[in-house]
This record gives sequence, C-alpha cells and structure tokens, in this order.
Amino acid sequence: MAGLRSLTAPAVVALTAYLGWLNLKGSPLAFMGSLPAVIIFSVLAIAELIGDKLPTTPKRTALAPLLARIVSGGLCGACLCASGGQALSLGAILGGIGALIGAFCGYEIRRQLTSLGLKDFVFAIGEDIIAIGLAFFIVAR
Repeated sequence: MAGLRSLTAPAVVALTAYLGWLNLKGSPLAFMGSLPAVIIFSVLAIAELIGDKLPTTPKRTALAPLLARIVSGGLCGACLCASGGQALSLGAILGGIGALIGAFCGYEIRRQLTSLGLKDFVFAIGEDIIAIGLAFFIVAR
C-alpha cells in the first residue's frame, strides 16, 4: 500500500505494532511499536492524505515521491518479516518492489479513470479508503 500512499502503510504498521498485532520486540525495528512512532507516522499520513488532493502535489512516479514510497514499502515489509521471524532484508526488498509496482499501477489506474471523466478528487478519496483498508487487512493477516 506504500505505492498508493507512502505514509499510510508505516502509520498502520506502527499502530498495529503498538497494539501488539505485530511483534517487533527484540528486533531492530522495535521503535515502530512506540507511541512516538504511531503519532509521527499518523500525523504525516494525515498530512499526505490532505496533500494528495492539492493540484501542486507532484506525481507519485516523480523521483522523490517514488523513492519515498520504495523506502516506506521497504520499512513496512521489513517490519512484517520481523514480526513473522523472517529476514528483514527479504521483507525490505519485497516491500520496496511492492511499493514500486503499487505506485505505477495506482498512477495508471487513476489516470485511466480520470480520462473517462471521473473527477480526480473522487478517485483520490476512493484510493485513500483502499490504501487504509488494505493496509489493515494485510497487517491483520
């Protein structure tokens, strides 16, 4: 989900780690389960959800936003692997790749829908709901 919203995924990971859904204790990523991480990532995610609707927001496929998504996806993938007792590096690689794919697929789907006459704002709200819902669904599994 980091490909759709770069900060929603780590906000969900931080919250679920804080609530004990993900066990990150004893891993280098244990900080993700702290209250400060939950607050910081949640505030940043909310700001991103608002900022995404602004006309001046760069495309998610531009270099800086794309790199942020890859890093965010890598962090979240590493957290999921740490919680499952798997290699952090594997999770980071798979999470980064997933974010890269999600960024381009999300961009293309949004572009196609807006070309059909659907207002971009409407799709952006739907994309927010999908990103949040799927992030919780994935972490809960």
